[in-house]
Amino acid sequence: MNQWKIYGMLVFVMLIWGVNLPMLKYLIAEVSPVTLTAFRILTAGITVFLILWKMKLIRKPSKQEWKYIAIGSLTNVVGHHYFLNMGLSITSGTHGGLILGTGPMLTAIAGAFILRYFPSKIQWLGVIFGTIGVSLSVAGGSDIGSSGLGDFFVFLAIIAQVMSYMVISKAARTLDPRLLTAYMLVIGSLILIIISFIQEPNAITQFAEMDLKFWAIFFASAIFSTAIGHMLYNYAVGKAGATKSAIFMNLNTVFSLIFSVIFLGEVLGWNHLASLIFIIAGVILGSGAAEDLWKKHKTKKAAT
Repeated sequence: MNQWKIYGMLVFVMLIWGVNLPMLKYLIAEVSPVTLTAFRILTAGITVFLILWKMKLIRKPSKQEWKYIAIGSLTNVVGHHYFLNMGLSITSGTHGGLILGTGPMLTAIAGAFILRYFPSKIQWLGVIFGTIGVSLSVAGGSDIGSSGLGDFFVFLAIIAQVMSYMVISKAARTLDPRLLTAYMLVIGSLILIIISFIQEPNAITQFAEMDLKFWAIFFASAIFSTAIGHMLYNYAVGKAGATKSAIFMNLNTVFSLIFSVIFLGEVLGWNHLASLIFIIAGVILGSGAAEDLWKKHKTKKAAT
């Protein structure tokens, strides 16, 4: 697939992940977080399988591929979502956002050490710009007090996610990342369901009390943000690599801010506007888009 189509796909994923933030805030206020996450991810996994069945892309993985699926399920689904929910329940949104914003930087470092993919100087500059942008976006938050344990849980969540991208990059050599996503979501959700039964006994009964509005938001989050979003993102990781794809995660902060203003009535400050400039610059530089444009310009200039 054309590199620019991958870039467009990643921007679209960040858009639907951004709108997912206010939806999750509403859902978590209604149902216990681990139980909600488990069944939301299970719904997403079933959705991805149905899409792939229609596309005739379902097949039985090899023994080696099952290893990638198992590790991906534990890191990308169980580890990331469990620690993220636990962390955000006892730490501030400001601290959580700042820690999650280190994802692209950690992915670039992990990619260099594990995958032997070394970003160019311009791409490293983009990673730094993006990190500065995310830091600025949360720096003006008023909710500064937080639990050190909560911060640690969120850090574990982002570490688990970064490690999963390394697994996805390797698995993509033989296994379609979309099919990998389906297996990871279903297996990971089943493990989360077991955890929810232990940690939040009887929480499943809360679903019976929910109204039509809840279910509309639940399925929108599960199908569009989780199923389609993760399927497309993991596909992009397989095509563009973990480091380039992770750069676009900074845009998630931008879209989350925008939709929080629209749906939650939050107010943007100067730090958010400055953040927007740094994040967009970081994405353009870190994704390689700037270098691609410069190479095309030089080729076109040499041809004339």
